[in-house]
Amino acid sequence: MTVAVPGRSYDVVIGAGVIEAAAEHLPEFAAAAGQAFSVSDRTVAADWYEPLGGALRERGLSPILLTVPEGEDAKSLEVAQTLYHQLAIRQAHRDDVVIALGGGAIGDLAGFVAATYMRGVEFVQVPTTLTGQVDAAVGGKTAVNLPEGKNLVGAFYQPRCVLCDVDPLASVPERDFRSGLAEVAKYALILDAELLDRLERDLAPVLARDPAVLEDVVARCVRAKAATVATDERDAGVRLLLNYGHTLGHALERLDAFSGRTHGEAIAVGMMFAARLAEATDLARAGLVARHSRLLASLGLEPEGSLPDADAILDAMRMDKKFSAGIRFVLLEDVGRPRIVPDVPEDIVRTTLEALGAGG
Repeated sequence: MTVAVPGRSYDVVIGAGVIEAAAEHLPEFAAAAGQAFSVSDRTVAADWYEPLGGALRERGLSPILLTVPEGEDAKSLEVAQTLYHQLAIRQAHRDDVVIALGGGAIGDLAGFVAATYMRGVEFVQVPTTLTGQVDAAVGGKTAVNLPEGKNLVGAFYQPRCVLCDVDPLASVPERDFRSGLAEVAKYALILDAELLDRLERDLAPVLARDPAVLEDVVARCVRAKAATVATDERDAGVRLLLNYGHTLGHALERLDAFSGRTHGEAIAVGMMFAARLAEATDLARAGLVARHSRLLASLGLEPEGSLPDADAILDAMRMDKKFSAGIRFVLLEDVGRPRIVPDVPEDIVRTTLEALGAGG
């Protein structure tokens, strides 16, 4: 399917065996392109770098592997600087290609490096996790973290293409797979009632990682995001709705120093908080919280429990890049009916945080 961003549309290819067939799916690069730098961690590279490298050779590119730490540890200015040095040492030029091979964190890091090295080099996303495929790899958001907050240094930089191979999803660790299901739940709750019905009615094929089912799930999420990004590339309006659960989720990730909850686990807590906030402000009728709780629990996520001090959470929320003259929330009037709410009274936010388990 196509992400129709003005000025730079690109294709997202979804299916089984996509990495091994990458030579068929990669776009045409400039004749001067000679090197392809795959940014990956050692675990992912051990399984998927060789088949990708073979495809790159078929396209006349010399594959080079650049390894980085796993997960959020990769998303730092220090790691980005190391990659800049490695590209420069190997005489990478603007027509060469940077490829993100891995999860959402790898995509964020590699995309940021591609956007800023020589003011922009060719970039391809090859996400190997559910989070990456259904959300992070599509839409052109790239960034690294600072100790003060998540994704505070970044750029909007669209890839030339995204290759979503569902085969790697079979070996993703269970916790990471369920973390990805939090992003699937987000799309279901805010944009895709049919997907929500499927998750609530028959989750077994998803949890069993049936390739055909996962292909359809990924496609539905990508289609929803592609349509949103096409109308609002830079978070000026409707794309903000895709941040459902992220205001609290990003705050928790920062307070955990990016080493506690996974991204999906934090977003699950954020969505439960948003549902509670919607009921507390009478935006939504009673029942929204219960529906969130049933869905997230069925996905193996724990959206309730101990949280940091409420004051610390509020401070972290104010550092979020989406803060604008107040803490801005995405809330649901009902499933499929999201709204951006910029003016929730802070006393209600605090009370709702405490009801969810935050310290006073």
